Amino acid sequence: MPRVVVQPHNIDFDSPGRRDYWVALEHDTMWGTQLIPITVIVGPQAQPGKGLVAIGSTHGNEYEGPTAIKQILHEVDTKNVLGRLIFIPVLNVQAFRTGTRDSVGADDVNLNRAFIDGAGSRPGLTGITHRLAAFIRTSIWPHVHIVLDLHSGGNQIRFDICSSFHPIDDPTQAAAIAETARWFGCPLIMIYQNRTPGLLTSEAERLGKITVGTELGWGEAVLEAGVRYGKQGVLAAAIRHGQLRGDIQPIGHHADGTQKCAAIVDFECYVPAPFDGHYEEVVRCGTRVKKGTVVGRLHDFQRIDEPAWPVTAPLDGIIVGTAWGARVRQGQFIACVGEEQPWPR
Repeated sequence: MPRVVVQPHNIDFDSPGRRDYWVALEHDTMWGTQLIPITVIVGPQAQPGKGLVAIGSTHGNEYEGPTAIKQILHEVDTKNVLGRLIFIPVLNVQAFRTGTRDSVGADDVNLNRAFIDGAGSRPGLTGITHRLAAFIRTSIWPHVHIVLDLHSGGNQIRFDICSSFHPIDDPTQAAAIAETARWFGCPLIMIYQNRTPGLLTSEAERLGKITVGTELGWGEAVLEAGVRYGKQGVLAAAIRHGQLRGDIQPIGHHADGTQKCAAIVDFECYVPAPFDGHYEEVVRCGTRVKKGTVVGRLHDFQRIDEPAWPVTAPLDGIIVGTAWGARVRQGQFIACVGEEQPWPR
């Protein structure tokens, strides 16, 4: 069935069955629209305000999430859908088109910083990226209680592949999120700082939703493991939260009991580059290290005769992420060590 072009207010979130849309939001510079691919599948047990949304390409140069969601679109059987499933394989179509983190060629805004007060309506906040945030707020949030935002490291960061969330005060919500994160099967579950304004996941968490992010790859590639973990996490959440009929078993590090959990909440976990240079990896992501361990070296080739600057672990823990590309800028985080945590309960 071909996709139907609709405006947001014409999306049908309630009638039983599957509907594939191009959702039209006015283009900033071209006489036309941005077309966002969205699929809505509603089953016989759908409840108001209940459902799952899986989102890919909040950033335009992160590809495991879009690939995993696209594969699910071709595999899910509408007859097995019990509740409400919403799939958005490519949310930020402008950034995806240019292969960039921000909406280059439009308003140059990072969508994962656009969930701020007045987005989409206040003067200065009406470009396509802020209107995408407003669309998610007004059209998607009211119909779901599970939010999965599938990210990767792009061209800057190599992460130990992980599912992630922020510290959650409500113990019931925290337990549901931690268990949903575990089912992705990734080697790491990451708990990260919640000081950055405008994050999609932060808002979903504040609204009480079961919210999980990911870092499924790096290097602007499509890694097999990242796609596999992404598909597993989406399907497991849909099945285990009653939105999809089926049986699912643990995979990967969830299945063999080797998942680790680490927190990068405190600023001391991060090592910024003190100067522009070239980063050399010494210790791989996912490795347990002691404070002071040399995990990398930063080279300044303008001072060819000087030794490299040693990048040392700022604390005992697990290397969560390092610079991916060799060239780094002053201030860029080139290493991040998470404090190992007991499993959230």
